[in-house]
Amino acid sequence: MYVFEVNIFAVLLSAIGSFVLGGMWYSPLMFQQAWLEGAGLTELDLKSANHKLIFLGAFAFCLLASIGVALTVGKSPSALDAMLYGMGIGIVFVSTSFGVSYLFEQRPLKLFLVNAGYHTLQFTLIGFVIGSLN
Repeated sequence: MYVFEVNIFAVLLSAIGSFVLGGMWYSPLMFQQAWLEGAGLTELDLKSANHKLIFLGAFAFCLLASIGVALTVGKSPSALDAMLYGMGIGIVFVSTSFGVSYLFEQRPLKLFLVNAGYHTLQFTLIGFVIGSLN
């Protein structure tokens, strides 16, 4: 099903995929400890957070990012082209924007690498899914 030249199924699947990727990326199995340290958070901060709001908001942002990529790459990109486009968004736009902010905020390099790494992989995944299902 297409709305405004966007494959709704591909958008939903890529949003779910990027949301799940975030769950894995920031889990204790991967980068949770490095992220907590870099962000100045503790396990107690995680336990006291409003998880429903956080997860709902995170999924909404994943959905918006997927819609944006789908609208930008158009109706019939190749999987490789869309994936590379997504990677470019992650590196050129997201990571560099984080980099500028993190320099002025004097945040640790470790936090930059964790967050920029996730978003680069997130947009690469979104592009791959969008391109594969169009």
